[in-house]
Amino acid sequence: MKRNVILATTLAATLGIAACDGFKEALTAHVDVVARAGSQELSVTRLADLLGNAKVPLRKDVANAVADIWISYQLLGYAAAHDDTLRDAKIADAAMWSAVAQEKSKAFYDKVSKEWTKVDTASLPAKYAAGDMYAARHILLMSARQGSTEKQRDSVRKELEKIRKTVTAANFADVAKAKSQDGSKSNGGSLGIFPPGAMVPEFDAAVKALKPGEVSGIVETQFGYHIIMRQTYAEVAAEFAKAYGQIATQKAESIYMANMEKSAGVEVKSGAAKSVKALAQDLDAHREDNATLATWKGGSLTAARLVQWMGAMPPQARIREQLAQAPDSAIPLFLKQVARNELVLHAADSAKTVPDSAAMANIRGMFFTQVTGAMSELKIAPIFLKDSAKTTSERERLAASRIDAYFERLLSEKAQFVNVAEPVSSALRKKYESRIVTAGIERALERATKIRQVADSTRAAQQPASAVPMPGAMTPPAAAPVAPAPKPADAKPAAPAKKP
Repeated sequence: MKRNVILATTLAATLGIAACDGFKEALTAHVDVVARAGSQELSVTRLADLLGNAKVPLRKDVANAVADIWISYQLLGYAAAHDDTLRDAKIADAAMWSAVAQEKSKAFYDKVSKEWTKVDTASLPAKYAAGDMYAARHILLMSARQGSTEKQRDSVRKELEKIRKTVTAANFADVAKAKSQDGSKSNGGSLGIFPPGAMVPEFDAAVKALKPGEVSGIVETQFGYHIIMRQTYAEVAAEFAKAYGQIATQKAESIYMANMEKSAGVEVKSGAAKSVKALAQDLDAHREDNATLATWKGGSLTAARLVQWMGAMPPQARIREQLAQAPDSAIPLFLKQVARNELVLHAADSAKTVPDSAAMANIRGMFFTQVTGAMSELKIAPIFLKDSAKTTSERERLAASRIDAYFERLLSEKAQFVNVAEPVSSALRKKYESRIVTAGIERALERATKIRQVADSTRAAQQPASAVPMPGAMTPPAAAPVAPAPKPADAKPAAPAKKP
């Protein structure tokens, strides 16, 4: 039985941004620039216009996210202009590190868990008789406590009492198929294998009171009235052995992982919660952050490594939002889970465990598909660019212009979002120069806010005045009476006003 024993369950990954110190200093000095990607710059003015005229919230985290997406698109265009589809096994393996780690952990888990799945089959009948797990059938006549009168419930009970007089262990399944009123009737009322406490209390107590092969009296629960039969071990031997093996494996895994963490002495640093929340607000700022968040014998978890782990988590988990909102007391538990992942990978490396060649080929194929797929969706695949531009510099400009036009449509909600997968984004950042300038982001937000205010004021001014006061609005003061203008001598009498 294979189980995922590390937290990264998707093919997403995050790698650090590669940029030389001189490049960083040059960008920081030019605060009219928000971001740079390859040969392209995103200016403060351009981002301010995009944000100010869009419907997105004007917050720093949103502006950072927009700039980050722009970088991914422009780096993808820059690579395409240079006929680079990142088709290199080393690049793919580094970018898809979480997928490689997952396969490695599975292979390691298969080795260490072989003994966990061994079950002493000779002991199973006794374990079943002792109630380690149950197997039961039931016949249910439904009569919910809420919405039913006492008279109605009594009528249902009497009907089931008549059925009870005809039921035996031998015909129980047939009667259940004919009379029961829940989804299990097609299986002769079988509820499968379940542990103690899995059912509602009245049902659980009734099953516990039965010996294998016995049939109960009438049992009342919130759903209605039941007749229950606890099945014999012979009826469910194979099903019980499988379920018991799964439970035993889960327990053994839990004990193994807890012992691994305990022997390693995992400790979360004081103040880690504050650091993690700051990291969740701005991943880019911490991609090369070596601050220690947790330690263990022979290793540690840094902020930069946590950024990688967070990038490996499914987008639908919304891990950044969850961490930002989580109580400080929950952060250490999260960090210990990540530390446990690191311990598993270290153990796998120590055991020289590697994914098989088929798994690696599949992982690399997925990466290459992500690259070419995003390029094609943005209409910047090398073949598209070569058709319209002869030189590399011309292809760079063409790719950048197509991306700029698409990006504007995207923020105006006139285009569908094209996702550049995290492994692709991180590989591009590692290979090509890119940077976000914090000072530029702040200036762009200031300008965008002014643009938004002007636009809002203009829209408000263009709204026609309402003849009827809106709810809660102040009633304007009554105008002073105005004397009617004198009528010309030959004027006709005014027509009477129409009744409403």
